[in-house]
Amino acid sequence: MHSKALNIGFVVYPGFTGLDLVGPHEVLVRANTRCYLIGKTTAPIRSDRGLQIIPDVSFDTCPALDVLVVPGGPGQTPGMEDNELISFLAQRSAQAQWVAGVCTGVLLLAQAGILKGKSATTHWLAMAELRCLDAHPVEERIVRDGRIITGAGVSAGIDMALTLVAIVFGEEEAQRIQLAMEYDPQPPYDVGTPVKAPSHIVEKLRKTSRFNRN
Repeated sequence: MHSKALNIGFVVYPGFTGLDLVGPHEVLVRANTRCYLIGKTTAPIRSDRGLQIIPDVSFDTCPALDVLVVPGGPGQTPGMEDNELISFLAQRSAQAQWVAGVCTGVLLLAQAGILKGKSATTHWLAMAELRCLDAHPVEERIVRDGRIITGAGVSAGIDMALTLVAIVFGEEEAQRIQLAMEYDPQPPYDVGTPVKAPSHIVEKLRKTSRFNRN
């Protein structure tokens, strides 16, 4: 285990998805870390469902980071055109030991040029977008390519964070955290991927997705 606490930064922007942020944060804050919520400023930021987060630091005051984590959410779409956000991701990703993305936050990393030629995953509805950004999409829940770790849609952020803890701090520490959280998923329906879900539900989501090109 690292004797020195790692600095972990979670980038927050308007329209992020709550669990994309809170899931990985809940895991990583339990390890030997210092966790920072990072916004463009320290003004409150709302998620796509109204969860309000107050950043600890701004882009300008953010300390050096060992790990950078980027959540996804509908706000990712306008975020792709936010030069200040994309520049921050590019700069801090180059400096960090580890870079992690959850759901469509992975697209923001790709927009920043971090995933060019790299294997990565994202939400199943956004796989085509990831390919258009010169990454290599892999339909897995967690994908590691060197120092970059990506998780699929929303809830996969918890698994991604546990995977990162196991790599950095050891499997026993990851197991300790998982048990402390009583993370033992037993969903009421086995429809968590498009392969398992009824086809009419899959198509309904495709049609209403912001990534639908039809």
